[in-house]
Amino acid sequence: MQNFSSASQRPASTHHVLDQLAQFLQRHPDVLLLTGAGISTASGIPDYRDADGVRRGNAPVQGPDFRRQEAVRRRYWARSMVGWPTLARAAPNPGHLAIAQLAQRRHIGALVTQNVDGLHQQAGSGAVTELHGSIHGVVCLDCRASHTRRLIQDMLEHDNPQMLGATATPAPDGDALLEPSRLATFHLPVCPRCGGTLQPDVVFFGDGVPSERAAEAGRKMAEASALLVVGSSVMVYSSFRLCRMAAETGKPVAAINLGKTRADHLLAFKTEAAAQDILPAIAAMLG
Repeated sequence: MQNFSSASQRPASTHHVLDQLAQFLQRHPDVLLLTGAGISTASGIPDYRDADGVRRGNAPVQGPDFRRQEAVRRRYWARSMVGWPTLARAAPNPGHLAIAQLAQRRHIGALVTQNVDGLHQQAGSGAVTELHGSIHGVVCLDCRASHTRRLIQDMLEHDNPQMLGATATPAPDGDALLEPSRLATFHLPVCPRCGGTLQPDVVFFGDGVPSERAAEAGRKMAEASALLVVGSSVMVYSSFRLCRMAAETGKPVAAINLGKTRADHLLAFKTEAAAQDILPAIAAMLG
């Protein structure tokens, strides 16, 4: 990992990268930022894909399966009970903080994120469009009541004391790799209001982004003069769509990402660097 902490230590290639990014932001102070899992890995949250954009591990829960099969819901909530506390304790890293600083100084424009962790808001960014929702909310599929994930976690821990203290390998978005044998005695949470079926307020794989949220992201792209992708392979269509929108209207697209992106052929340039390293350096350079 390169160190951007002092100018005297930076190699020439790093100077060039920082200059290129600084010039890009100076030309496009209204740039739309699109962030993905790569910006949150430094906060201890695993991402879904490797450097080639290939999904890691087992297939994630599919939305239609979650709503149709109790066994899938049981698997999800058991794993989430164990995994969510790690995500809930996560704090913004220097990449999140630098984005908030850049926005406050009007070096960047709007922000759209694929992440469900809420770390941009914790860092001080406002008006964040969360394409895939928030893991910190839960919705009842029957009465549509909204609940905090903290409340549901308290219910889960009360009804499943046998799971307290369970350890598991963390997985993306508050999931955890749990032994299947633990599911046999697991009690599903139900809506505190109506006793109905609960679902995290996120867009599962196999589901589409709500139309009003997609429209909001589209408006932000239309109002920006450029797009900067940070920490995302943009392999899912909801994010790749914004890259296509920019390119089709003649707006430059750039990326800060460690590895391949689906939009590589559309990029004006790409910086292969960790967001938590390069974004603070850019914020200091433009500050």
